[in-house]
Amino acid sequence: RKPVFLYWGATWCPPCNQLKATFFNRQDFAALSRSFVAVHVDGDRPGAQKLGRRFKVSGYPTVVLFTPEGAEITRLPGEADAAQMMAVLQLGLAGGRPVKAVLADALAGKPLPANEWKSLAFYSWATDDQQLLPRAEVPPTLVQLAVACPAGEAEMQTRLWLKALAASDDGQGVKPDAALRARVQRVLADPAQSRLQMDTFAGSDVAAIVRVLEPEEGDAGRAPLVASFDAALRRLQSDATLSRGDRMGALYGRVELARIDAPKEAAQVRLPEALLKDVREHVARADREITDGYERQAVITFGAGVLGRAGLWAESDALLKANLAKSHSPYYLMSQLGGNARKQGRNDEALDWYAQAFDKSEGPATRLQWGSGYLSALVDLAPQDAARIEKTASQLLAEAARDDGAFEGRSLRSLQRVGNKLQTWNADGKQAAALRRLQTQLDGLCPKVDAAEGQRAACQALLKPAPKKAEQAA
Repeated sequence: RKPVFLYWGATWCPPCNQLKATFFNRQDFAALSRSFVAVHVDGDRPGAQKLGRRFKVSGYPTVVLFTPEGAEITRLPGEADAAQMMAVLQLGLAGGRPVKAVLADALAGKPLPANEWKSLAFYSWATDDQQLLPRAEVPPTLVQLAVACPAGEAEMQTRLWLKALAASDDGQGVKPDAALRARVQRVLADPAQSRLQMDTFAGSDVAAIVRVLEPEEGDAGRAPLVASFDAALRRLQSDATLSRGDRMGALYGRVELARIDAPKEAAQVRLPEALLKDVREHVARADREITDGYERQAVITFGAGVLGRAGLWAESDALLKANLAKSHSPYYLMSQLGGNARKQGRNDEALDWYAQAFDKSEGPATRLQWGSGYLSALVDLAPQDAARIEKTASQLLAEAARDDGAFEGRSLRSLQRVGNKLQTWNADGKQAAALRRLQTQLDGLCPKVDAAEGQRAACQALLKPAPKKAEQAA
């Protein structure tokens, strides 16, 4: 007869480690935990992927609060400041209605109390996993909520607008006007407001917001808007009341702003020397000061990513290599090293790091994920190495045969990526013999897979081409 607090994560996942370093270790969380049943589901534990499918959780981390009867009250925003996340948890425990009902009433135009507007504004839309809405409906729904939120709930209304702006980067959702631009500028100019809304525009979201508000590079309003965002992010970067991860997010946002007009995946960019100096010093300080293993996994991997986005590849590589022995999940860092090498065109080195990462990865779901990444890189970077591609695919099928959860949740998606990549590799029919051998291996596996929930059917379809559109229509 208590609410259930579900944390779904993985050992290697940096944001999961951020929660462990900043939220789960809080004294107020420990005290509050006596009022609910806390359940930690590690994605590599037996049955974890089945639970993930049942409760519609797939991204790590996802944090869900349930009523004692099993209704979902809310998904907590792991990206928010820990104190704000705690406030959302307390709201849910204080008799909060399921967010599905709250959303329905809001969209129907019914009046909501302040705490329910807060539950909508702080809902984890990033991990909704189409529980409340199809993914394509999130941007326009956020706009609708921002419009409907009463003026008296200014902070929640602003948060909804910022969330809508960040979700509208593909042209869906917000059609900005002068009033919205002025609202954003007021938030950026106010230190208290910008800190409250920090998680909505730190990281990569800031570039998305700028592109929606000022779409063209030469727009008169773009330079002042970028300057205002950079000033707010500089304050957050130096705010000692924020976690190191949040401060690193502010720095990452500054880098994304500085490269906003460069091609998204450009490996080499020219950034201001002052910003590069900030990046080097900030990341080096974090590396020196962090003593907690969870925080190190979260922040140092993030810092290596910031260095790479700033074009400081040698420093990024050095940081990752120096931290391999300090990480409880070094294979994550090895994958980052592979990504760094790949972006710079050092394909053999990239494949070597991806191979090491797969070899060192631990846990059935994690190994399928890392293995599918390695196989994808092999097909992209060394398609002529048929023996290695077939050997890797065969190994993944052998591991799937030993895992009861291989055809559920994230593990199934990893295997489907393998199947799709192999189909691409054989597009010209030259690898048909290798695929026949793999299909024979799969034919021995699929009859042993549970037929429930379409698992056996998913196994049987793994190496078969997807039906053509005309056949699907028929």
